[in-house]
Amino acid sequence: KHGRDRHATKARNAARSALCLLGLKAEVSRVNLMKQRRKCASSSVMFYLVWQITAAQAADLKLALVYDGGGKFDQSFNQSAATGAERFKKDTGINYLEVQISQEAQTEQVLRNLARRKTDLIAAIGFSQAQAVQAVAKEFPNVKFLLIDAVANGDNINSIIFKEQEGAYLVGMAAALVSKNKHLGFIGGMDIPLIRAFACGYVQGAKAVDQKITITQNMIGTTISAWNDPAKGSDIARSQFVRGADVVFAAAGGSGAGILQAAKEKNRYAIGVDSNQNHLYPGTMLTSMVKNIDVAVYDNFMQVKNGTWRAGVQNLGLKERGVDWALDKDNRALISSQVEQRVNQARQEIIAGKLLVADYRSEQRCPL
Repeated sequence: KHGRDRHATKARNAARSALCLLGLKAEVSRVNLMKQRRKCASSSVMFYLVWQITAAQAADLKLALVYDGGGKFDQSFNQSAATGAERFKKDTGINYLEVQISQEAQTEQVLRNLARRKTDLIAAIGFSQAQAVQAVAKEFPNVKFLLIDAVANGDNINSIIFKEQEGAYLVGMAAALVSKNKHLGFIGGMDIPLIRAFACGYVQGAKAVDQKITITQNMIGTTISAWNDPAKGSDIARSQFVRGADVVFAAAGGSGAGILQAAKEKNRYAIGVDSNQNHLYPGTMLTSMVKNIDVAVYDNFMQVKNGTWRAGVQNLGLKERGVDWALDKDNRALISSQVEQRVNQARQEIIAGKLLVADYRSEQRCPL
């Protein structure tokens, strides 16, 4: 009771001080104002008013997340973005809008509609939204844009790309170290330079362990639907297993669900992508190549809230904690101490700049 009374007194004093500053009279219960000096404590008043203004601004903050063709629940790329937005919502109490793009032709109109609503920050998840972001950002210079996996130019655009080849190198090493058949598989989603960069990093890591190792590569398709076709992903994975692959890396967005399930059914190893997917099929999930899209979304939302957001281009690799490989309770039994030591040694060499992993996108080819 005494504790509640103290809190109530503090609240009444803050309210009285604020009203005093505004030149108003306050009637506060259980306090005889006629017997007290009418004095303003400016520091308390300013804190109170700043808190009020900040709370109002937070309530008015408009944020939006626009998913690409893989969909929010792809358990990979888009879902990582959603995880970051949800963490921001939990920490701040500030909600956000979500929009799903099913066809690329819709993208520009969706972004424009959000901008017309005076959204403070629109997070466009996926390289396919780059041209639309470029166009709409120019039309609405007061709206901020976050673009993931591509670069667009503008004073109101923050573009974040990743050094996928570095994370893929590590999981390629892990795959080669555990493979009994010395035959690995790679299945990409949409056949684009970004996914070729995953494949090239994977090959470089595997070849660093064994130059003679075989790596079979397939892509699911050449359109946006390639990110959301788990049935085809499953068929390709089974085909690779029949040909001898005993570890397959699925860099295929929502299509990866079929690949991971096929690996479970055939008792082969699979490697997840973007989100940590180790928990999906413990026992056959060798590891996951994590891309911290959730951190990028969370940080940009928070920066807008705090008034510290800046436009620019960021390229995040192992050193910047943009990518990594996942080792946790769900795959701990599959990764021996020798494998862990070998992979982490390469990880440290990449961070230190002693080991350079070639990026397919630099010359549109892989050196191996």
